[in-house]
Amino acid sequence: MKNCDGKLLQQARNFDRVALTAVYDHYHPLLYRYIIRQVSDAESTRELTAVVFERFLTALKNGTGPETQLKAWLYRTAHNLVIDHYRRRAHRNHLPLPEILPSGSDSPGQIAERHLLGEQVNTALQTLTPEQRQVITLKFFEGFSNAEVADLMHKPIGAVKPLQHRGLARLQNILAPQPAEEHVA
Repeated sequence: MKNCDGKLLQQARNFDRVALTAVYDHYHPLLYRYIIRQVSDAESTRELTAVVFERFLTALKNGTGPETQLKAWLYRTAHNLVIDHYRRRAHRNHLPLPEILPSGSDSPGQIAERHLLGEQVNTALQTLTPEQRQVITLKFFEGFSNAEVADLMHKPIGAVKPLQHRGLARLQNILAPQPAEEHVA
């Protein structure tokens, strides 16, 4: 999709229904997955994902939509909506990881272990700064390169790498703490 984003975007800017449908069909599941990792429930995720596309269409109508970097524009819009979502909430909920669906061969113990690990990772993610959490989510859950993360966050790549490093170090300290060294007297 990346190679044809420019052409597709130009067609979408002309309100070509096939192009608009292709944008929606390709990016909807990706944006939904990104947002569900950030908010606490599926209903909010559906609403926020719909608003991303509503804003995309409104921006195109007003002539202010993305001229290049369609993916970056959509993810930036999704991120801003997630931030607004949390600002509107009186109490912040945890950031759930998507449910891990068991395969037919999983034992109840394996399912419980994965669920517990997911909760531990969620709790650990809460300790990160919002920027560290965004970098970790985009890089490791969404599979973006450091350059793409930098573009999405409007930061130089040199600023993204330390955020990623500090975020991963914090997660490692929480999820796999090193035993304290015993001092022999």
